[in-house]
Amino acid sequence: MDITTDPSIRSFIEVDPGSHFPIQNLPYGVFKPDAGGPARVGVAIGDKILDLSVLESSGLIDVAAVGAKRPFSRPTLNAFLALGKDAWHAARNQISGLLRSDTATLRDNVGLLESALVEQKDARMLLPVEIGDYTDFYSSKEHATNVGTMFRGPDNALMPNWAHLPVGYHGRSSSIVVSGTDIRRPNGQLKPDDGPPVFGPSRLLDFELEMGFFVGPGTDVGQSIPIEATCDHIFGLVLVNDWSARDIQKWEYVPLGPFLGKSFATSISPWIVTLEALEPFRCAGPPQDPEPLPYLQTPMDRSYDIQLEAALRSERMAREANAARTISRSNFRYMYWNICQQLAHHTSNGCNINPGDLMASGTISGPTPDSYGSMLELSWRGERSIELTSSEQRKFLQDGDELTMTGFAQGEGYRVGFGEVTGRVLPAVAV
Repeated sequence: MDITTDPSIRSFIEVDPGSHFPIQNLPYGVFKPDAGGPARVGVAIGDKILDLSVLESSGLIDVAAVGAKRPFSRPTLNAFLALGKDAWHAARNQISGLLRSDTATLRDNVGLLESALVEQKDARMLLPVEIGDYTDFYSSKEHATNVGTMFRGPDNALMPNWAHLPVGYHGRSSSIVVSGTDIRRPNGQLKPDDGPPVFGPSRLLDFELEMGFFVGPGTDVGQSIPIEATCDHIFGLVLVNDWSARDIQKWEYVPLGPFLGKSFATSISPWIVTLEALEPFRCAGPPQDPEPLPYLQTPMDRSYDIQLEAALRSERMAREANAARTISRSNFRYMYWNICQQLAHHTSNGCNINPGDLMASGTISGPTPDSYGSMLELSWRGERSIELTSSEQRKFLQDGDELTMTGFAQGEGYRVGFGEVTGRVLPAVAV
């Protein structure tokens, strides 16, 4: 076991046992202190942020041996991601060592500690990277089967190619926003069952419970990443809510697939949990039948046991100070196509990747109705209602609704979590 994931190590910074951010995690993010100043890179530890730019300026973090030029003194993580696995490992070891309870270097330097620690409540989280390209996959067999059953019937639920390759589409990176950003209900073309198309606000607004991964070292056009090297290019994971307008999507997706029904907003959590932090939670994914082609074959244990939840809070619930209602509980291990297969397939035609590119899983649904990862499935295409309170139900999202997703992997006496990704629905712009 890597010392940084040892369940027995502790930080001199007090961390609540239920925190998503113990010393075994150390996720990366970009923030601005409320007190002012430029954006800077930090890691979460308990309810605090450790400002890595301060430690870098003080010479306590040094990854120059692998070609770094002050990667933590920049407003995004792209430069750090570009350095690759050796630099990621070196930085994590140094940060973990400085935060350990038995290390005096930072613990006993009161002045430096005051400069380097920021309360999370006193900071504003930003997008952690400049995202150049965004791809969304469709890799949950349960989700694909549910949707296919609704629209094509149980005998034709999965398309012929689905079990042979990770299906995906290229999304819109410009509309990816960080958790806490309000989401505007989109306008678009809607097709009534008994008439011509009309233009107006989506009536079937949905969320999608997903996770995504950021890639590190880039590749050249024409270069593929072999399956055994994919983990060297995957930096870490975030929570993803790929908001979807189902009625716009239904009318437009033939023949080329998702467009305006998806591109209006995608929300991500601000903290990137590294693959190193998630290593203890690797597990087997679902059996794959038929056997994938050789370029997609990985060991069975390339999934991760990450518990996921989605909770909904209406405007009325917020006004009456009622807590959000959990409407879905799922797990990342349900994914049929794992992240290594997704990246290997994505680059198999020579498509190049760049540091900071984001690739999302697609909706993560489990085998039971309470583990479905979208309103489309939870309400089964609007045929049944989801109860929020004794007086409020939902089939799809309404204006004022706030959707919060969270996730964590449970360790021995600690948990490695992602925090949350939250977004509130605002009314459409009048047209």
